[in-house]
This record gives sequence, structure tokens and C-alpha cells, in this order.
Amino acid sequence: MSNPIPTQLTLGVTLNDDATLENFLVNEQNQQLLNNLQSPDADGQVFYLWGKSSAGITHLLQAMCHQATAQKRGAIYLPMLQKAEFSPEILTGTNSLSLVSIDNLEALVGDPDWEAALFTEFNAISQRDTTLIIGADAPPQNISVSLADLGSRLNSALVYQLKPLVESEKIKALQLRAAKRGMQLSDAVAGFIYQRGERSMAGLMDVLQRLDDSSLTHKRPLTIPLVKATMDW
Repeated sequence: MSNPIPTQLTLGVTLNDDATLENFLVNEQNQQLLNNLQSPDADGQVFYLWGKSSAGITHLLQAMCHQATAQKRGAIYLPMLQKAEFSPEILTGTNSLSLVSIDNLEALVGDPDWEAALFTEFNAISQRDTTLIIGADAPPQNISVSLADLGSRLNSALVYQLKPLVESEKIKALQLRAAKRGMQLSDAVAGFIYQRGERSMAGLMDVLQRLDDSSLTHKRPLTIPLVKATMDW
């Protein structure tokens, strides 16, 4: 009997436990993208997602890997900002997996070894039912890869711009994350955090982590006075 496909290759790259689809607030602009990513027709497709760093691309790529591993399907997440931690050969054989997620594509631009490895595996994946999801900070036509054939492959992908959340949606996302942690975050407290803190989702989640720790330590619910005391606002 053949060995089962590993659910995740060991790379020293860990997934954020909070980066799940349940914690991903889907706005109207991004709903179709999420539907397509989860469709049975996604098998064997290449998705190219681009947007600002605050758009949630990293969260979504990791969430898709979490979902795949929960379903006992092989998946791998490769953030190119950390490409110094592993070699291009890590891509070899990933076409045996169900899902390959490559984040921060822009970080490998101009690196001939990584560009060649991605092009080779791009072709290998196209012969299988592996889904490839690529995240970048710009559309494929604005990613100046040196390898022309790789550029052509990127432009042939299903391209989506991930739209960032607006203010009201960020507040809802903050409340959603708090609820998943077992905390009740009222509209007033959530609005106060948003107005006083860093307004990126990463910044808001950092605040929420500190408030969670503080709430547990002091055994107090999340109130504006507790937020002020914890954050020194």
C-alpha cells in the first residue's frame, strides 16, 4: 500500500492558529473569490490573489491550508519573505499535494533559482489536480519576473484583487475574533479600540491579544476602562 500524502511538509514555517476561514470576515467584494476557492472546480486551478498588505491575503492562504489539513488533504504554505529559510528545491514534488500556497510572490522576483523552480513546479502542477494559490502585492502584469515563461504562466492564472475591509467591516472582524476567543466585545468598546489603536487588521489583532491576556489576568470583562489601562491610552 502506498504511503499517505503528508498533510503538511515540515518547513519550520508554522501557520497562525487564528488564520482560519471562520475568522475571515468576507465582504461582498471578496465573496465570489471565496466561493471559487472552495468550489470542487478549484482542483487543478491556479489562483493569483493580489492586494495591499492589509487586505488579508496571508490570512486567507493560511486559512485554506488549515481547511485542507483538517480534511486530511496534503497542503503546504510557503511565505517567500522567509525564503532564506529553505531552498527552491522545497517546491519539488509539491504537485503530489492537494494545495500549494505561495505567499509574497514579489519577494522571489529576480532570483533565478526560485523563478526557475516555480516555473518547473507550475508545469508539474498543471498535470495534476493540485490547486495552486499565489499571493502578491501587485497584479501579475506588474510583477517583473526575469523568466518570461514564468510571467506567461502567472498571467494565465485566475486573477483576483482582494479588497481590504472598510472601517465598519474591520470593527465587525474585531468582534468576530473576540467572540471566537470567548470574549464579548460591545460596539462601544470595539469602536473605541478602532479609533485609538493602529487600524490595520494586524495591529487590531495585536491589541486583541493583549486585551485577552489582560482580561484573563484581571478576571474582568472587556470594558473601555480596562482597554485604557491595558493599552495605556
